[in-house]
Amino acid sequence: MKKIELIAYDFDGVMTDNKVYVDQKGREMVQVSRADGLGVSEIKKLGIEQIIISTEKNPVVMKRAIKLNIKCLHGIKNKKVSLISYCKENNLLLENVAFVGNDINDKEVMEIVGTTYCPSDSHKSIKAISDKVLKIKGGDGVVRQILDILKEKKNEFICPRS
Repeated sequence: MKKIELIAYDFDGVMTDNKVYVDQKGREMVQVSRADGLGVSEIKKLGIEQIIISTEKNPVVMKRAIKLNIKCLHGIKNKKVSLISYCKENNLLLENVAFVGNDINDKEVMEIVGTTYCPSDSHKSIKAISDKVLKIKGGDGVVRQILDILKEKKNEFICPRS
């Protein structure tokens, strides 16, 4: 694993269980883990930036990012192009980026970053390219488990931005 300055998260299937609740008026809701909120907060203390990059257009993605106080790009058609652009704008090397994804629409972006993680219930093609397949499923505290991994390996691959 490489030095990490930025962690980019997919939303559905990573911070959620990849399910959506739809009421009779067509409004959508998702379930998230409070453990991930703590994980995001603690990862900030390590000096690592975080961002959500999601194809989902539902405003719930942005609302969750606001609550977590992290950046969010949602309604993104090409995560790879968006991440490359974000990194250029923020003087980040892709080799110092970790991406957390779960399905085939994350594959292209996961192939260009330095470190990759995925939940245990990810698509097999994502598991095959991930540096670490987590022990838990999406929505069950993925970010919190990544925090534990980062703390275990702190001196090895955390590279806070100065």
